[in-house]
Amino acid sequence: MIDRYTLPLMRSIWSEERKFQIWLQIEILACEAMANFGIIPEKDAKEIRSRAKFDLERIHEIEKRTNHDVIAFLENVAEYVGPPSRWIHYGLTSSDLLDTTLAVQMNESCAILLEDLDNLRKSIARRAVEHKFTPMIGRSHGVHAEPITFGLKLALMYDEFGRAIQRLVQTRERIRVGKLSGAVGTHAHLDPRVEKYVCEKLGLVPSPLSTQILQRDRHAEFLLTLALIGSSVERWATEFRHLQRTEVLEVEEYFSQGQKGSSAMPHKRNPITFERLCGLARVLRGNAFVALENIALWHERDISHSSAERIIFPDSCTMLDYMLQKLNELITTLHVYPENMSRNLNLTHGLYGSQSLLLLLTKRGVERKPAYEAVQQAALRTWKEKIPLAESASLEPLIASYLTQEEIQNACSLEPHLAHIEEKFIQVGINGSL
Repeated sequence: MIDRYTLPLMRSIWSEERKFQIWLQIEILACEAMANFGIIPEKDAKEIRSRAKFDLERIHEIEKRTNHDVIAFLENVAEYVGPPSRWIHYGLTSSDLLDTTLAVQMNESCAILLEDLDNLRKSIARRAVEHKFTPMIGRSHGVHAEPITFGLKLALMYDEFGRAIQRLVQTRERIRVGKLSGAVGTHAHLDPRVEKYVCEKLGLVPSPLSTQILQRDRHAEFLLTLALIGSSVERWATEFRHLQRTEVLEVEEYFSQGQKGSSAMPHKRNPITFERLCGLARVLRGNAFVALENIALWHERDISHSSAERIIFPDSCTMLDYMLQKLNELITTLHVYPENMSRNLNLTHGLYGSQSLLLLLTKRGVERKPAYEAVQQAALRTWKEKIPLAESASLEPLIASYLTQEEIQNACSLEPHLAHIEEKFIQVGINGSL
């Protein structure tokens, strides 16, 4: 399912072809650096750059014999380069290639995911402005609380994904790290200047200290960040699923012409894509757990992390890329039903005005306990007799003795709940003219 929808760019970053391209680039740059520092002949470095290439099928063929992908790759490159190939991989170990390549792939993936997040926030902002003053009931515990607007709900979503961008930018700096330090990280056989040169050319920074590998707390943070973003996707997918329930139907996932909702019930229009996003978020969190398990390795390195990482990194990056694009599409095409929001808002006959009445009474000098009990009695009458709260409140002697009918009506109106909407939009950075 993922492969059918995700943009090819993310998949290509994690392809075998791209992996070997980066391996080759690292080896060429290392030879170039060693020539610059007088470690190997400049003539050989130039020949390596001009001749070095690889063939996927040939690498696979060699690997059947070597049972080692890096050695198979090096043998294949040497077939093209000839005698100067003796300098390729000079002083390096396999993880110098693997971990530095992984850093490049994570860094490139971050660029795509940040673009996804930026596009998503733009779509959210447009819909938020569109519905800035579309009133709806706010809910706590799933139960009617006080009025909000649908635009304010979307502004909250916009703000949350802004934090997602901040986290990913910060994490990107901690995973944009490479290493070419040899078998246990001591640079015993490779000048540290080579590491610095290669990393700079790849857009990375050299690790201050490494073992045979880069330490896996970096990688765990990356996958935890992706899982956290995925959990935000799930949080909003769940929100819209609830708002699509038949009894609520304040929003609805786009249902295309010819689409079918159920094999048994022709009338069904289900939030299937929102549900799909919720399921994928669980996979992201599972992958992040694996990354946490990979932190504790033996001494300077063991290989227990490697097999899992070949799955969790491409899968997580590809899944989140897909999820963000699909959520963007869902927000852009989301059906919004203001008339149903208004209907639901009025289901409780103005009970959302109870706190306004309570606070106004206390402001007038009534102690909180009797004020609360008087408003609660009015609310109970509204529940029982289905009459407006303002009318019920007027029948309560304590309330009527402190508040005029006009004050009661004003307290039970929408106005107090809409007064600061514009201010909140400005605070989260949404331009009202979008």
